[in-house]
Parts: sequence; C-alpha cells; structure tokens
Amino acid sequence: MAYSYQNEEGKTYFLHSTTSTTKTGKERTLYYFAKEVKAEGSLDAVPAGYEVSETKTGLPVLKKKK
Repeated sequence: MAYSYQNEEGKTYFLHSTTSTTKTGKERTLYYFAKEVKAEGSLDAVPAGYEVSETKTGLPVLKKKK
C-alpha cells in the first residue's frame, strides 16, 4: 500500500520515487507526490531522514529533517 498524505483541503496524495543517472554518473532519487497510485515507484513509507511538509498552495513535499 502506498504512503498517503491528506492535506488541509482534504485532498489525498500518494508518495512515489524515481531514480535517474546524472551526467557525471551519480544516481539521484527524486521523491514526489501524485493524486493516484502508479504501478511503478510507489513507496510504503516516508524515507528515513525526511518529513512531509505542505506548501502554501496545499501540495505536499518532502523535506530533510534538521
């Protein structure tokens, strides 16, 4: 089951990730929220060291914990 987050407006978003390779050959992981669960890349939990925050417009984002 994908990790879900409900914002203050009551809309539900699901956490996903994708991995890509940079020009220098390093692996980079991108985390994003989507309104629907996609077959590939859905995550069951928030990655270690991150927390969910909400922007002014109500979109959820991941931020590194301080």
